[in-house]
Amino acid sequence: MAFYDLSTLPNGLRVITEQMPGIRSAAIGVWLDTGTRDELPNEAGASHFLEHLLFKGSETLTARQISQAFDSIGAQSNAFTTKEYTCFWVRCMDDDLDRSLYLLGEMVHRPAFREPDIDSERQVVLEEILMSEDEPDDAVFELFSEATFAGHALERPILGTRESINGMTRDDLVGYWKRRYTTGAAVISVVSSLPHDEVVAAVEAQFAGWGGDPVDHEHEPHTPTGDTRVIRRDTEQVHLVLGGDLFPRGDERRWAFEMLNHILGGGMSSRLFQEIREERGLAYSVYSFGMPYADAGAWGIYVGTAPRHLPEVTALIEEIIGDITTTGITAEELHRTKGAVRGSLALALEDANSRMTRLGRQLVTGSELLSTDERIKRLSAVTTDEVLEVAASVLNSSKVVAAVGPIDDTGPLERIAG
Repeated sequence: MAFYDLSTLPNGLRVITEQMPGIRSAAIGVWLDTGTRDELPNEAGASHFLEHLLFKGSETLTARQISQAFDSIGAQSNAFTTKEYTCFWVRCMDDDLDRSLYLLGEMVHRPAFREPDIDSERQVVLEEILMSEDEPDDAVFELFSEATFAGHALERPILGTRESINGMTRDDLVGYWKRRYTTGAAVISVVSSLPHDEVVAAVEAQFAGWGGDPVDHEHEPHTPTGDTRVIRRDTEQVHLVLGGDLFPRGDERRWAFEMLNHILGGGMSSRLFQEIREERGLAYSVYSFGMPYADAGAWGIYVGTAPRHLPEVTALIEEIIGDITTTGITAEELHRTKGAVRGSLALALEDANSRMTRLGRQLVTGSELLSTDERIKRLSAVTTDEVLEVAASVLNSSKVVAAVGPIDDTGPLERIAG
């Protein structure tokens, strides 16, 4: 029996719900199957710009009225943009579901696009870009992403650039909204104590006037080539990200990679954390991660360390990667990792907002709709041989290295890039 209920309205809008008896809150997400990778050259940064702009008001409501309306019911509201999708979300009392859906409907499919609002929000986005450029850990991840996906749609920065945001017109924004914000590209996910039929009726009452066909994407495989990119800055630490090619998100090897990632740098008992932070005190923050997309992906390791420690840190990373790819992992290590992942999955889905996010993200990206028990079953079936096979194919690939900081000698970076 499915843990969710799914309906498609006559206008093509999909509504997915999960019922949590006994809670008084409701978590609502309006998900759009569009992100940075879908933008035309004149729209670079439009997905994120719209994420801001749609809070500025509709044809009948001002930005102040929208914020006051959410405040008056004690709701939390926000939005986020990725390279592949955009989400507008609200957490509210279940009694206020209708009111919250009305406000989301006003924002998402009846925005006003007032010129003064566009100009004021343009300045906010430009400040966000400047803030991101000032933060070395943000800058190094952007540098890594650009190098890893060079020449691919995933290369584009989510925020856009100062040039693209300054040059973006009202027509550009309206054109992108009309082209990408359609019911065929939208999902509304709701987690609450309310029955599915009641939620569907409430959604239809507010979104029945919306329409449009599904959107398309330019998907193509991509394999990064080895590259080293450095931004020299007078910072206290060198911020380093290194990684390489990873399979797309639908690949069945993802379960083994999830185990590998946790063993490599996904927790306090991981090899990177133990060797670099706990044993030697060379970093405060060190971890590994995966970035799987529909048609490509990347894995990576982040560490922030003092410039004098950079040669030792890069040598340790090489040693840890080499040990995993040649010697493998122990049965005890895999057993411990399965327990950690199982526990973190259960804890992450204790609240309605986490469950709403899981439902919406899986449906809008076309991923399998898996319950917590189903995910645990897939992860529990992973063998040490499968982890070793994935490690050999992933960790031995050509590496991209990005670094931000006071770097005089790039030798350690070029060595680890291979």
